Amino acid sequence: MSTLSSIALSGLQAAQETARASAHNLANLNTDGYRRVEVTQQAVAEGGVDSQARRAALPGSALAQDVVDQLKARNAFLANLAVFRSADRMAGALIDVMA
Repeated sequence: MSTLSSIALSGLQAAQETARASAHNLANLNTDGYRRVEVTQQAVAEGGVDSQARRAALPGSALAQDVVDQLKARNAFLANLAVFRSADRMAGALIDVMA
C-alpha cells in the first residue's frame, strides 16, 4: 500500500505531464503537420495514478480540448498539492505527539 504522500505525488506528476503536453500543443497550434501530444491516465492498484504521453494518430489541432486540459491539470495539481500538504502536516503532528 502506498503512502498518502506518494499517492498525491503521483497525482502532481500526472497533472504536470498533462499541463506540459497541452502547453506544447498550444505552442504548436499553427505548425503544419504537427501531431498533438495526448496524455492518458490510469489508476494504479496500490494507489495513485500512472500517466503516459503519446502522439495523436493524425495531425491537427484541438484548441478547445487543450484549453480544457490546462484547466483540469491546474485544478488536479492544486488538489493533489493540498493532499500532500495535509499528509505532511499530519505526519509532523504525529511526530510532535510521540516526542
